Amino acid sequence: MIRLKNQILNARPYVESERAVLATEAYKETEGLPAIVRRAKVAEKIFNELPITIRDDELIVGAITKNPRSTEICPEFSFDWVEKEFETMATRMADPFEIPKETAAALHEAFKYWPGKTTSDLAASYMSKKTHDCINNGVFTVGNYYFGGVGHVCVDYAKIMKIGFRGVIAQAVKELELLDRMDPSYIKKQQFYNAIIITYNAAINFAHRYADKAEELAQRENNPTRKQELQQIAQNCRRVPENGATTFWEACQTMWFVQCMLQIESSGHSISPGRFDQYMQPYLEADKSISREFAQELVDCIWIKLNDVNKTRDEISAQAFAGYAVFQNLCVGGQTEDGLDATNDVSYMCMEAVAHVRLPAPSFSIRVWQDTPDEFLYRAAEVVRLGLGVPAIYNDEVIIPALQNRGVSLADARDYGIVGCVEPQAIHRTEGWHDAAFFNVAKVLEITLNNGKVGDLQLGPVTGEMSGWKSIDDFFGAFGKQMAFFVKHLAEADNCVDIAHAERAPLPFLSAMVDDCMGRGMSVQEGGAIYNFTGPQAFGVADSGDSVYAMKKFVFDDKTLSMADLKEALDANFGLAQGATAAGNGASEPTEEQVYAAVRQVLVNSNSTDMSTLKDEVYRTLAAGNGIGGSNGKYENIRRMLDSAPCFGNDIDEVDMIARKCAQIYCKEVEKYRNPRGGQFQAGIYPVSANVLFGKDVGALPDGRPAKAPLADGVSPRQGKDVKGPTAAANSVAKLDHFIASNGTLYNQKFLPSALAGDNGLQNFASLVRSYFDHKGMHMQFNVIDRATLLEAQKNPEAHRDLVVRVAGYSAQFVVLAKEVQDDIISRTEQVF
Repeated sequence: MIRLKNQILNARPYVESERAVLATEAYKETEGLPAIVRRAKVAEKIFNELPITIRDDELIVGAITKNPRSTEICPEFSFDWVEKEFETMATRMADPFEIPKETAAALHEAFKYWPGKTTSDLAASYMSKKTHDCINNGVFTVGNYYFGGVGHVCVDYAKIMKIGFRGVIAQAVKELELLDRMDPSYIKKQQFYNAIIITYNAAINFAHRYADKAEELAQRENNPTRKQELQQIAQNCRRVPENGATTFWEACQTMWFVQCMLQIESSGHSISPGRFDQYMQPYLEADKSISREFAQELVDCIWIKLNDVNKTRDEISAQAFAGYAVFQNLCVGGQTEDGLDATNDVSYMCMEAVAHVRLPAPSFSIRVWQDTPDEFLYRAAEVVRLGLGVPAIYNDEVIIPALQNRGVSLADARDYGIVGCVEPQAIHRTEGWHDAAFFNVAKVLEITLNNGKVGDLQLGPVTGEMSGWKSIDDFFGAFGKQMAFFVKHLAEADNCVDIAHAERAPLPFLSAMVDDCMGRGMSVQEGGAIYNFTGPQAFGVADSGDSVYAMKKFVFDDKTLSMADLKEALDANFGLAQGATAAGNGASEPTEEQVYAAVRQVLVNSNSTDMSTLKDEVYRTLAAGNGIGGSNGKYENIRRMLDSAPCFGNDIDEVDMIARKCAQIYCKEVEKYRNPRGGQFQAGIYPVSANVLFGKDVGALPDGRPAKAPLADGVSPRQGKDVKGPTAAANSVAKLDHFIASNGTLYNQKFLPSALAGDNGLQNFASLVRSYFDHKGMHMQFNVIDRATLLEAQKNPEAHRDLVVRVAGYSAQFVVLAKEVQDDIISRTEQVF
């Protein structure tokens, strides 16, 4: 296991060309055929001809690439950005990949076929100019599926373990025989079932090619132990996944082949293993020949294989998904379909795997409810304090009713898993289109403050100048109109991309493992799943809430700041140079004498002894100007005043309810829309690492944040603003309406290692989780590390290659993150009990 792990840690990610070349050849050979059949022929060619790789020491086999932790290209979705980065991808800021010259040449030749033929080309042609303008001006992006394949799904691994690929083919043959030729959809269904048969026969051959390779290696192997392993691997691959699994090892191999082939069929990320403990436990119980130690080793090997999957994105998207993130979420615990506790032996083995392997993948999650055993939660706490950022913890008491509110049955809601970052779905029954867009709530706030304008462009509707607002209700009226406008264009963009995938890239391999595509005779892209959603996610909620509260307090309630002065300070970025931070870089600081003068003036005019009140009054006096530091000094003093306001994250109802309202305005607008698959839009609030990237598109805000600075991540308070401890911070976050944000919410907390030390630390941690969940929070996750360690890792990355941190809904090696993302993690509040 150590040697396999070191292969991952020492890997240099490469771009490879084999899949792109094979897919292009298949498309050329199938001109004029229906899209679903063409996709089956693409899968057939790739499964039959992609190079077969068995790495040294592997017990579970199947690889997408020849080199460890490398990536293939899927030009049918998009390609031009790859060619533009042939010379720069190896040196870019986030997620660099090597592209050898021979690989670039092969890709360049393949790419000649694709102009005008990709899903992104088709989606772009459907979008209006105004929608393109919204994307180009940083309000939202739908780049996830715009430029890549559709992922964010959990398939029916248990089905394949039970009946095998041969059973899927038998299903398709039976459905073909039952088709009514008088049914108007007969032809479409016939094509679908034929595509399944083609794809799954090729998938069986893919596994058999691994059996052949293992036998070949076994014949040359001199080490008797490894020779025996290779012979057993060959036997496993000869049996599964063609047929049902009969042993725990075969079940593990089946699971991995399914995972691997899903990644090969499409470039969609967040293809998540789901409730691994539920479908693996029966095979562990039934296998009387396997030792617990070897079973654990097999689970550890799956953990390592999940780290072998990698994906490249364009330079900008790579910053939003920083850390080579693929988001394969594996979930344990929770409830059974009939409402009993689901914790089992494999649940605990997964925690052991995390501790043994200590790599970023999978995105490991646990489900908690009122009957979750204390032992399970304490064991999770022990894993959390290893400092790997996992497990993320989810609240059944919120998620199950939130899914039911979207039309999911009780049994299916109880059987939810997490896909991607934090997105709940009824596993193997859902096409959720989670992560369908990043929506910048703070940018909409900025546009509202500028009467619908971005610079000189009237991007949004005219809703009135700031100077005309008489109360905070006037702001909310304008904000709501701007939100409605931009969410409408968000829905248009998502639906254009959705239609493009249905028309050009249906996925037969995936579809056969999602209910009820086989019964309906259509792919998931065409609406074959039982549950269909589109889930765009927002960020910038805390920034918006704090900004609105600061305006309410200083402009409308206290009347110590005029709207004209606020607008002037925002336009001037508080006197800072563009891109500078508030910690200097262009601000004119008041002198010590000026501060003393302001303090004396406040004390003379005030009878208050409340220090926070006195501090506010001092800032207001400085902000009044009095010639202090010129205009830059005035702006900086306004910024300091705004920054002194109470903030979200400190259990202050008046502040927290404003943040709640900002989030609700977004969520309620999103759920008005429907998608081409017949399903509903549902909102989420989580950022990946886009809060850093898209913060660059947002100007200065009334919370004192300067232009271009990172935004708050997910539903978390702004960095450094949650100063009253972890419980107060969690109480604030719980006040958001997590039920309506049914596409998922993400809450990060960062603890000093000393806070979780010993039995007392574990008990405090478990109590915090239970309390937050009692208050109806949906999700929380933790970094347990100190600032000094992170700063040291920045200075000496080679000595900290195995340092793993929680970024957003995923963990990553800290040293591979772009520095600005590292800085964002370092700046998060360090909590103690």
